[in-house]
Amino acid sequence: MTLRALDRLQRADVVVYDRLISPDILERIPALAQRLYVGKALGHHSVPQAGIHALLIEHAKAGRRVVRLKGGDPFVFGRGGEEVQALQAEGIAFEVVPGVTAASGCAAAAGIPLTHRELSGSCVFLPGHLADDGATHDWRALARPGQTRVFYMGIQRLPHIAERLMAHGLSPDTPAAIVRDGTRPSQVVLACGLRRLLELAPAYGPQPGLLIIGETVQLSTHFQSACTDAADAADAVCHD
Repeated sequence: MTLRALDRLQRADVVVYDRLISPDILERIPALAQRLYVGKALGHHSVPQAGIHALLIEHAKAGRRVVRLKGGDPFVFGRGGEEVQALQAEGIAFEVVPGVTAASGCAAAAGIPLTHRELSGSCVFLPGHLADDGATHDWRALARPGQTRVFYMGIQRLPHIAERLMAHGLSPDTPAAIVRDGTRPSQVVLACGLRRLLELAPAYGPQPGLLIIGETVQLSTHFQSACTDAADAADAVCHD
């Protein structure tokens, strides 16, 4: 969280917050501020998006200082743009406070550069559900070398993403990583070749993860060692 965001949070009358906001951030909300949970999980939205718009508009028009608290950057797969449009339509003044999106924050915490002069000249941010419909994107272009691909909420759809990329020419040995709970003490990084990652990837759970595919993953100190540790653990369970 930036200092500017913290300042706005501590002056809020109403805080409308998402599911993945960590407890240490929630503790910084003023005691007298009203908290409104509008979190979304896979297949379940506690409040529909239109309902979120209505809450923001209602409290703003009542003269309250409203903070819409999102994880990461509100304009990167965060529906911040839709909420801004709703406020604009009602003539409500607002401020957007930039955040650190998961792609850059989690990649840096895992030691994975998103770009590198010798390995990756571009970086693409993509939603994990892109894999559900092969016709929605140019997978052949995504499979080309020299780029880093970052899939938000990508763990659940890892098999589909990997299948489409490899079917369009991406090497199965391309370095890839899963980062869960990125930047937190509980952070877990699994990094190895894409084909091996498919074998060792954890099942989708309540905490989403970031999927990073590209040559720069090999620069992380987690590359290979995490997969080796996972394989050793699996062998130990089998032998027991």
